[in-house]
Amino acid sequence: MQSTESLPDIPTRGPAKPLPYVISGIALAIAIILPLVVPMYASKTPTFAGFPFFYWYQMLWVPICAVLIGISYILMTREDRRRRAVLKTAGPAGAGRHAAPETDESHDGGAEK
Repeated sequence: MQSTESLPDIPTRGPAKPLPYVISGIALAIAIILPLVVPMYASKTPTFAGFPFFYWYQMLWVPICAVLIGISYILMTREDRRRRAVLKTAGPAGAGRHAAPETDESHDGGAEK
């Protein structure tokens, strides 16, 4: 029979460092907000290869956004790997803190086996 007590939450990652999250947030904010500020680039001049500034500026943001999103992805995957490795490298001392509690069969209501 299962106990009605719930098991404690077992962490799957170590503590987070804020710097990768801040850098990713800024990079993604730049990729989202700057192309939305239309008055900044709503003009015909300067032209590039016959295209008005309005169009080539928007097309310029396609590779810029790809690079910024790629940087964010790399930062987040590295941080996630680092956080997961913290628990793996904690060894037996760290594993004892996060291990599920063992069931004690001596308190089974006095039933004999």
